Amino acid sequence: MEKQIEFSAKLSNKVEENPDFYNWNRVRVRYCDSGSFAGEGYDEANGLYFRGQRIWTVVMEELMSKGMRSAEKALLSGCSAGGLSSLLHCDQFRALFPSSTVVKCFSDAGFFLDAVDVSGGRSLRSVFQGVVSIQGVTKNLPASCTSRMEASLCFFPQNIVDDIKTPTFILNAAYDVWQIQESLAPKNADPQGYWKDCKFNHSKCNASQIQFLQGFRDEMVNDLQGFSAIKQSGLFINSCFDHCQSERQERWLGDNSPAIGNKGIAKSVGDWYFERSEVKAIDCPYPCDNTCHHLF
Repeated sequence: MEKQIEFSAKLSNKVEENPDFYNWNRVRVRYCDSGSFAGEGYDEANGLYFRGQRIWTVVMEELMSKGMRSAEKALLSGCSAGGLSSLLHCDQFRALFPSSTVVKCFSDAGFFLDAVDVSGGRSLRSVFQGVVSIQGVTKNLPASCTSRMEASLCFFPQNIVDDIKTPTFILNAAYDVWQIQESLAPKNADPQGYWKDCKFNHSKCNASQIQFLQGFRDEMVNDLQGFSAIKQSGLFINSCFDHCQSERQERWLGDNSPAIGNKGIAKSVGDWYFERSEVKAIDCPYPCDNTCHHLF
C-alpha cells in the first residue's frame, strides 16, 4: 500500500472540486481483506484467517471514539469491492448513530451482476461462491436474502439492494469494464481469445459483441427496477465503459465530466443526499452518450 494517497474527487477538500462535501470530515479505509469486509472464517489447511467483519467493526469503533458518534450527517461510500462493502454494511453503519443523524450510503461500481458470461457459464458466481465459502461470509450476509436463496447469491447486490432500509445511491457504468473483463469475458470463458481485443477496448468490438454487451446493460437496468422504485433511493447509471467514477476528479466534477440530462455525478449525488431533488438517472444505451470518459 502507498504511504500516502491523494484525497480527490468525492474526498477533495476544495470547494471547486467537491462543493457538497469538501468541508466534511473524510476518512478512507484501506481495503485489505479481499472479501468486502464481510469475512469471518479460517482455512485450516492453509493457515489462513479471514477477519473482514472484525476489521470493519474495529475501524468503526475507532472512528466513533474519535468523534464520528457526534456527526450530524454521515455518508458511507466505496468503489468496486468497496462499493459492494458499502451496500453490505449500509444498515450496520446506520445502526451506529442516533436516529437524529442523517445517514446514507453511496455505492460506486459495486453493482456486480450475476451475469452469464460469453461461454454460457457464470464465472463471477463461481468466484463469489469461493469467497463466501472460504471466508465464512454467510453469517454476515442479510438474513432477508439468505433465508430465501443460496448464500453466495446474496453477495450479489441485485439480491440485497431492495431490502436495504437506509437511503442508498448507486453509481455504475452500464458497461462496467471490470465486469466485462473479469465476469463476462475472463480467460476461462474465452480460451480462444475471441473477446481479447474487445474487452480491453470497446471500439474493437464487432456487432455481435456489442449486442452481447447491450444485453448486459439491459440486465443491469432490469435488476435495478425494484431499487429505483424506492422513494429514498438514488441512481446514476451512465452508458460509459468505465469503473469507479467517483474517485476520479475528471469524472466526479470537471469541465467535461460525464452527465445524464446535463447533470453530472457530483451534482446528482449532492442533490440526492441533501434532498434537493430526486435523482433516478438511467442513460440511453451506448453510443448515445458523448460525455463519457471511457477506460481502455
